[in-house]
Amino acid sequence: MSYRSSPRPTYDGPTAIPYAAVTRHLWGDETAGEVADWIYISNDKIHQLVFGLPPGGVFRHSDAFRTIFAADEVLYVLSGTMVIGNPETGEVHRVATGEAAFFRRDTWHHAWADGIEELRVLEYFAPPPSQGTSGAYAQTQPNLTSPRFSQDDLVGRWPMARAEAHARQTIQVIREHDRLWRQEGDAGQILVGILASTEQLTVGQIRLHPGQRTDLQVHGGDEGLYVLSGTVHVRIADAEAPGWFELDRRDGCFIPAGRRHRYYNMGDRPVDLLFGVAPHYLVPPK
Repeated sequence: MSYRSSPRPTYDGPTAIPYAAVTRHLWGDETAGEVADWIYISNDKIHQLVFGLPPGGVFRHSDAFRTIFAADEVLYVLSGTMVIGNPETGEVHRVATGEAAFFRRDTWHHAWADGIEELRVLEYFAPPPSQGTSGAYAQTQPNLTSPRFSQDDLVGRWPMARAEAHARQTIQVIREHDRLWRQEGDAGQILVGILASTEQLTVGQIRLHPGQRTDLQVHGGDEGLYVLSGTVHVRIADAEAPGWFELDRRDGCFIPAGRRHRYYNMGDRPVDLLFGVAPHYLVPPK
């Protein structure tokens, strides 16, 4: 099967993206494996999707579907356990629900659904495929024909060689204690945990307690929001209708760069949100 590019849903302005309306796509072939994709956003700045594998499922790569891209990627595990490996270096990592894997451009990667639970992973990817960073780029790279998933030189030296192994990792696992914590806002101060932030992409998580709302905020890049749990209301300031969205678990939202917005938890349970912003989280100084 020849490579075919994935769909690229784009929006002209702030948009609620209900789970039921998310674009479906099937990636891969018999050799690489087939991966179900739910694509929320794929414009000229950011690519946001959820991919899924059945219990014991795997994606690898084939000549047509090569998994080496010119982008920064964050893979956040929504459910199940992901084993991710770099078939070029031999490193392998286990990523549990609520944890993430981060890697930069030119990193080969394969993934497995470990255990008896289906795997669902939220992925942020920037620069996005529309910039020629995914399949088109991968086809220009030499194919990897001898994958490996072990680092034999570390056997007999573990855990003494842990620092050496960490220094050469191409894939970073982001757990709770690895986040960069920020208190953002004044009147509506909230705790933000940054999972990864580069010159191309910032991904973080917000928890809103019952009755809590954020201050008006604005970013220097396009934002893709994903609701992990609860119901959140999003207000777009200075917007023509619709300027108020109600989002439930698995729903998304697109907010263009420079648009002021605010999040509300109007319920009696915490709300957890994951966001990706590309290219710049902070508004660049004038």
